[in-house]
Amino acid sequence: MDSIKRYLQFVSPYKGKIILTVLIGIIKFSIPLLMPLIIKYVIDDIINAQDMTQGAKIDQLLWIMGGAFLIFLILRPPIEYIRQYLAQYIGSKILYDIREKLFDHIQRLSLRFYSKTKTGEIISRVIHDVEQTKTFVITGLMNIWLDMITIVIAIIIMLTMNVWLTLVSIALFPLYGFAVKYFYARLRKLTRDRSQALASVQGHLHERVQGVPVTRSFALEEHEEREFDKQNKNFLDKALVHTNWNAYTYSVTNTITDLAPLLVIAFAGYQVLTDALTVGTMVAFVGYMDRVYNPLRRLVNSATVLTQSIASMDRVFEFLDEKYDIVDKPGAKELKNVKGDVDFQDISFRYDEDEPLVLNDVSLSVKQGETIAFVGMSGGGKSTLISLIPRFYDVTDGSIKIDGTDIRDVQARSLRDKVGMVLQDNILFSESIRMNIKMGNPEASDEEMIEAAKAANAHDFITSLPNGYDTLVGERGVKLSGGQKQRVAIARVFLKNPPLLVLDEATSALDLESESLIQNALERLASDRTTFIVAHRLSTITHAHRIVHIENGEIVEVGSHDELMRKRGHYYDLYQVQQLDDAEPEKEYSEH
Repeated sequence: MDSIKRYLQFVSPYKGKIILTVLIGIIKFSIPLLMPLIIKYVIDDIINAQDMTQGAKIDQLLWIMGGAFLIFLILRPPIEYIRQYLAQYIGSKILYDIREKLFDHIQRLSLRFYSKTKTGEIISRVIHDVEQTKTFVITGLMNIWLDMITIVIAIIIMLTMNVWLTLVSIALFPLYGFAVKYFYARLRKLTRDRSQALASVQGHLHERVQGVPVTRSFALEEHEEREFDKQNKNFLDKALVHTNWNAYTYSVTNTITDLAPLLVIAFAGYQVLTDALTVGTMVAFVGYMDRVYNPLRRLVNSATVLTQSIASMDRVFEFLDEKYDIVDKPGAKELKNVKGDVDFQDISFRYDEDEPLVLNDVSLSVKQGETIAFVGMSGGGKSTLISLIPRFYDVTDGSIKIDGTDIRDVQARSLRDKVGMVLQDNILFSESIRMNIKMGNPEASDEEMIEAAKAANAHDFITSLPNGYDTLVGERGVKLSGGQKQRVAIARVFLKNPPLLVLDEATSALDLESESLIQNALERLASDRTTFIVAHRLSTITHAHRIVHIENGEIVEVGSHDELMRKRGHYYDLYQVQQLDDAEPEKEYSEH
């Protein structure tokens, strides 16, 4: 029950309101308990009264029913409203707090976690599983207590009328306890299995929805239908097993519920026939059977829904327990006033302990304002190396220092605030262009945002759009071309104005016109900043102060474009393969 203890931490701030809700609920549930007493009084003390005239009986009936109408029509509705509102308000507020915590957790999880986890499964836990836990608040912390108190009050009233008949009424209570205990543990496991299967369906669906263009282009519709059917069938199987066990629970408990009134009617009927009990008392007891066994039925049903709720809690806290790969050291300082000197000192890196090294003993010293380009064959470790600068991952061995300070000794958030990144496939959010640019600096003015867009060669195309800066770009920026998306991403970094710049294949796969505009913007952006470039097209990095050739996780060559071409080594061979030297046919490079 560790999940319940942890969940109660979210409940704790609202315990005062929960107690108030329960107290109001006691009044609300107590009012219907008057109904059998009213029936008993009308039958025994008015209808069957031997010493009252008919007129007196009618007057007495009008008085008693007038009071009942006052209670049920005037008093009960506002009490019912307040209880329902408070219960839903508290439940919704707790869910709000949990989702805030989960979203903060999502922001802190490492890229390693996201590389192994489907987005749909994360969404399932934050939306579906959290919503399921609301049942614990409404049912487990409020309704269960109200039902138990209702049962206790009803039994006390029944005891004042007839002790033996009361004992007969509650004779089947122990069977309820056995039924709940028997079905509970199995149902909890089945509920977890069902929730996991549903999360798998959501994860698969989310991935396939994003990949619809691929499915269409390869005509894989029938194949994908079969794949989805496997996921859906798995969920169906788990759901049916869960439903089967749930049905057993309901059938057993409802049978007990139906038997109890029959016992009361038989025993009470016998006592009426032997003049040991009044008709009014018998009718009242039959009325109290509903008042006692309906809450008891709800308690058993509550055990079922609470099982589902607790299973969802388990999944929520399982997600919250995912460890952070990148954690600030105790006392980590904020990184301020960065000049831009970066030192890679004997760094090695592997993604997992059982995987080979991706980078092996890499050392490089970069001075403020330098532009460093990383080149080499795919899979050599270039993108991995630059992902270590903002601490998306931590080095396995060695260290990375900025202005002499190990980046592991500063707050990760303050470090990333000093690094601007433009990637090959920049993520744009489905909102407006204005919002996407202002993510670089949410506090920036519109004037500053427009200046950033101009510097990124984006202002002209933005203003030509029907809604200008308020144009919605669609999910992942689908309404913009590749070049337009890149320029919006560059504008975002201009607005951020960081001292360190990382460009990862930023001009790859663009048409020549877009590449020219973007290359111009990037050169403007890199001016006076320490810049790291990963490039496939070598023509885009010939201006770099130094070019670092990486193969198999190791540096094999370092130098300017001219130096490396004269050396006729790995870079020269790569350059020749791309036939980029055609632009300089007259220039001769020698080894000297």
